[in-house]
Amino acid sequence: MEKQIIHYYTVTGECPYNDWFESLDKSIQLRVDKRVEKLRQGIYGDHHWLQKSELSELRMDFGKGYRIYYYDIDNTIILFVGGSEKKDQKKVVEQCNDYFKDFIERNS
Repeated sequence: MEKQIIHYYTVTGECPYNDWFESLDKSIQLRVDKRVEKLRQGIYGDHHWLQKSELSELRMDFGKGYRIYYYDIDNTIILFVGGSEKKDQKKVVEQCNDYFKDFIERNS
């Protein structure tokens, strides 16, 4: 089953995922896009649920250990709230949890 992917936008209209993605080298962007396309097709690959969070992490085994943080809604929509490298993972996960709470508050 194909999944629809949506992105989180802040109240001011910023998209943290797109900001992170645009900061990547073009060759890395291509690899991330391929990974996201597999996810869109329902092929999760290397992923896991984050402890103490409602988010999950899509892990990519190349470069700096890139991550995408998302929430699977009704098994049909994936909300992307951010991305990171392994080294800044803890800080980004905390921010993504705040983004997710904001999304739920503004969309319930």
